[in-house]
Amino acid sequence: MENNPSELRGGRLPVDNVSWDDAQEFIRRLNKTDSANTYRLPTEAEWEYAARAGTTTKYLHGDGDKNGYETDKLDAYVVTGILQPGGSKQPNAWGLYDMFGNVSEWVQDWYAEKYYAVSPLVDPKGPVRGERRVVRGGDYHSRGNGSFQSATRSSQEPDQTGLRLVLVPR
Repeated sequence: MENNPSELRGGRLPVDNVSWDDAQEFIRRLNKTDSANTYRLPTEAEWEYAARAGTTTKYLHGDGDKNGYETDKLDAYVVTGILQPGGSKQPNAWGLYDMFGNVSEWVQDWYAEKYYAVSPLVDPKGPVRGERRVVRGGDYHSRGNGSFQSATRSSQEPDQTGLRLVLVPR
């Protein structure tokens, strides 16, 4: 694993171009350096729970208009059109920035298209095995195609895949 596989450089730009295996190696190394905490990728369910921040609407900012989003509200929370430094938009109700837009984010789960139809209702952990991993959050090119819905999920491995870690005190 190279030190920084990101093609994006400068300021507070998010890390991109990270493979799932590189993310796991980064986490393994990070866990060796911190005896007080453990780091990991969130499960898909944890990611969505954090992204929703207590809302039950289709989008973080509401249910959207007939085109699928309310531009004035969407633009306040979601990075669209051009990559931006982290924290450029408003955080969600729980203080988390950039859950949608900027770069898609890896989660721990294997991808299965119909997994939620058969998963446990409380804290599902994803399929035991699979061929592809899940990414969430859409990226800054995704405007208007539904990628910013809290429940939207993908198994594609886009060029701008980043990561968000869960910190678990030991």
